[in-house]
Amino acid sequence: MLMRAAIAGDEAAYRVLLEKLSQLLRGVVRRGFAGVGVPRDDVEDVVQDVLLAIHLKRHTWDPAMPLGPWVLAITRNKMIDGLRRRGRRPEIAIDLQQFDIEGEDPQASIDAYDVQRVLSSLSDRNRDIVQSISIDGHSARDVADRLGMTEVAVRVALHRSLKSLADMYQEKAE
Repeated sequence: MLMRAAIAGDEAAYRVLLEKLSQLLRGVVRRGFAGVGVPRDDVEDVVQDVLLAIHLKRHTWDPAMPLGPWVLAITRNKMIDGLRRRGRRPEIAIDLQQFDIEGEDPQASIDAYDVQRVLSSLSDRNRDIVQSISIDGHSARDVADRLGMTEVAVRVALHRSLKSLADMYQEKAE
């Protein structure tokens, strides 16, 4: 019902649909990734990919058919894409606090400069979102409240910004 209203142009229904789907999808993706050792951060990336795919492909949904199987097929495909992106690299957590590093780290200042240089390619708002969440460790909810945005909008902006940075980095590497 919400998807039909959204396709008909009801923005409020579309917002409610995406919020409900995002809650449902987080559980589905978390359970789907539970046995393969995927970090929790990757779950949110897949959820955002699914929501974006639903947004871009909503015109392909047949209103005569149930919405659930269509959404779950998209989710399954995005989960597979996420696993392919990760490859077969093992991830090992390293506790850096066990190392006693004294003095100033010249590499840290170089890294900080590089981060600021790369982030400068983003708009002010997107730079603020990436800096706040990815570097400073703030939650999407905190950033959304501070910027007067919805949490979903902040996550989408973060995802798009990170994808943009990755694409830019990939182009320079080639």
